[in-house]
Amino acid sequence: MENNWIKVYTTQNPVTAEIIKQSLIEDDIAAVIMNKKDSSYQTFGLIEVLVNKKDFDRAEAVIKATDSE
Repeated sequence: MENNWIKVYTTQNPVTAEIIKQSLIEDDIAAVIMNKKDSSYQTFGLIEVLVNKKDFDRAEAVIKATDSE
């Protein structure tokens, strides 16, 4: 993976991460999920949504709009 990706959202809920990712993709912003949860104990770790650095500001606006709905 290139170093052009930046974390735009963090959660412990995989469903929330997927909803945020899909909202970004629908707005033509490339997004990926980085699951950093421990595979043995699902209570440790976080799930991050990453976007390209150039899309960071737009992504934050989309996330704020998604959170307010």
